[in-house]
Amino acid sequence: MTGRPDGRRVTSADVAREAEVSRATVSYVLNDSPHQRIPEATRRRVREAAARLGYAPSAAARSLRKGRSDIVLGLLPDWPIEHVLGRLVQQLTDALAEHELTFLVHSAAHPARPLGEVWKALTPAAVLALDAFPEDEAGAMWAAGVEVVMAVHGSARGGHRSALVPEEPIGAAQARHLVRTHRRLGYAYPDLARLGVLAEPRLDGVRKVCAESGLAEPDVRTVSPDPDGAVAAVRAWLAADPPVTGVCAFNDAVALAVLAALRSLGLRAPGDLAVIGVDDIPGAALARPPLTTVVRDTGVIARDLAGRIVDALGETGPFTDPVTEHLRVQVRVSA
Repeated sequence: MTGRPDGRRVTSADVAREAEVSRATVSYVLNDSPHQRIPEATRRRVREAAARLGYAPSAAARSLRKGRSDIVLGLLPDWPIEHVLGRLVQQLTDALAEHELTFLVHSAAHPARPLGEVWKALTPAAVLALDAFPEDEAGAMWAAGVEVVMAVHGSARGGHRSALVPEEPIGAAQARHLVRTHRRLGYAYPDLARLGVLAEPRLDGVRKVCAESGLAEPDVRTVSPDPDGAVAAVRAWLAADPPVTGVCAFNDAVALAVLAALRSLGLRAPGDLAVIGVDDIPGAALARPPLTTVVRDTGVIARDLAGRIVDALGETGPFTDPVTEHLRVQVRVSA
């Protein structure tokens, strides 16, 4: 038996009748209430009845019991949900589940419901946004009792602060790999303006390494993720004075477009133009030639962010120091 034949939600009263006990006993058993002397046989009968009926306590009831919701609302900006972002969402789900928290994701992509409607309906314990969101919205959440409001790539409550997960080290890692053998670098910027929150700090990291190495500013070109869109950028880099010989791409998708453009022009990486990406997506190792890329440990990021949320819920945070992650360059043929 998995539910009522009339389709009505199974309640604790149904479990009580099935197990032939009081509703109070059902509540004590299923909530593991302390200091209740209930025989083990009765406890077993209640649990078996709940399982047969498919009974699950409502989220509202659990919230009343704990004094807060167990939901962490994740706010995704209007970004493409690609391999790495999907992996981070899964790892955040797993990391928060270890602390009995449920991670629910809401995307801002049109025509999504307004953010205010979503968090008011869910009454989450915490909100974790990948991008900054309006200060007045954050203030309303705090006023309504949302205990944690965090923005990964910007401030959630006004004033400037460093991103929790900095992007500058990624661009710096790319540039450091190339400046050992290249004296003029280019940067392949994504053609989606909404990705600027990630692309700009990565580009700043490239600029910083170029300046430290005595190189000119990187030659920045916008590259769409298709071969035709990248051809113009490749031609411009090779025609520069002095010519660009190494390119840091915003991510692997952009880097693969640059590699495809080189092939269409009868050129090859790294001999004509070295290329390095970011993320090590599954296709990176299968590219022609295989793509050198910066690998980030999203598992470390997920566990760190989950830990900060848990600490803040326990009133020992929140902490605003950046997440420390280990970056690794996966060296292949392209650079």
